[in-house]
Amino acid sequence: MLDDEQFYNSINRSIIFMITASSSAVLIPLILAVAADRHIRLAKPARNILIWPKAVAGASIGMAFSILLNPHVGLLSPINALFPGFWNPGLNGTDANIMLNIAYIWRGIPFNFIILLAGLQGLPQSMIQAAAVDGAGPWRRLFEIQIPLLSPQLFFCMVLEVTASFASAFALVDSMTQGGPGGATNLFVYKIYVDAFKSYDLSGASTQTVILMAIVMLLTCFQFFFLEKRVKYNR
Repeated sequence: MLDDEQFYNSINRSIIFMITASSSAVLIPLILAVAADRHIRLAKPARNILIWPKAVAGASIGMAFSILLNPHVGLLSPINALFPGFWNPGLNGTDANIMLNIAYIWRGIPFNFIILLAGLQGLPQSMIQAAAVDGAGPWRRLFEIQIPLLSPQLFFCMVLEVTASFASAFALVDSMTQGGPGGATNLFVYKIYVDAFKSYDLSGASTQTVILMAIVMLLTCFQFFFLEKRVKYNR
């Protein structure tokens, strides 16, 4: 296994996917939660709509986005008609990874949105109002008061997303790209499946499963030992 180049390539792809997908899956819900917390127009119906994706299975999300982002009949097909080859996840590895990231981020919005919105609404309003009286604008209150006080919820969402993006993206890969094109989306968790159930290398797949568990444990410990120091639990 240690002599298999695909083994290292799949881990590298998983790390890149983990960085891009997990960070976006926390940042975008944070932006949406801030917007909903400020009671902008249509904020209440948007809260309900943003929760709906949680009820959709990963494979169903993958099939839906495969159609939505299809280069011939999807949302980008008019652009492809004007600029042939502009978007082609079936042949372009970068486009396939972007499509996979979009589907993963959309799947992660509901849970993180609920957690972050609840955290924002639980912040002490007296502190925020005092900052407003002192002349702090909305952006300064957001970055210097609300986000630091929201660090426990952000840390919680980040720990879950890092773990899920590395170990739980199988359904999306299997339903959208099957590891292609050319192995560009062959994440580590999907490689284990291919080795076990298509190549029938059960011993190799079992070994890689143990390695996957060890990687997830190391990532989680790293976050608790290093990132948790920046979390402020006292308000």
